[in-house]
Amino acid sequence: MSAAIDAVIKSYNGTGRLHPQQISDMKLHLAASDSRNLFSGYGEGYVAIHGKHYEHNLIVLVDRIIDWEVARFADLDEGTFARLADLSLEILVLGTGSRLRFPRPSATKCLYAARTALEVMDTHAACRTYNILLAEDRRVGAALLVQGEP
Repeated sequence: MSAAIDAVIKSYNGTGRLHPQQISDMKLHLAASDSRNLFSGYGEGYVAIHGKHYEHNLIVLVDRIIDWEVARFADLDEGTFARLADLSLEILVLGTGSRLRFPRPSATKCLYAARTALEVMDTHAACRTYNILLAEDRRVGAALLVQGEP
């Protein structure tokens, strides 16, 4: 049994759940070789795509990775979401850093007009959700705040 599995088993607290502080880094395993951009892991201050670590905010699409000019959550505005709406996605997964924060509805209304669903969650959950939606062959993208909390 791997050391990672042993650590999870030892961390099990008997309630059927692990507390978030019990696991700080997560490595996701890919089921098959795939040329699509899939998250292979994440941790404090980084996400990994096919094993390559990224320590800055980025937009992840099935076929490309784009450096995201947004420096922090407070910078999310109508213009930011209008540029994301131009990507013609079915679902946009927004990772808001280490904690869940919702953008102003007035800033995201352009996504509704573009028929793009918005899912908001912390960045680690966004990585997992993106992989699941991509496995379902959905037109998904992830806009991730990896750095710049305030």
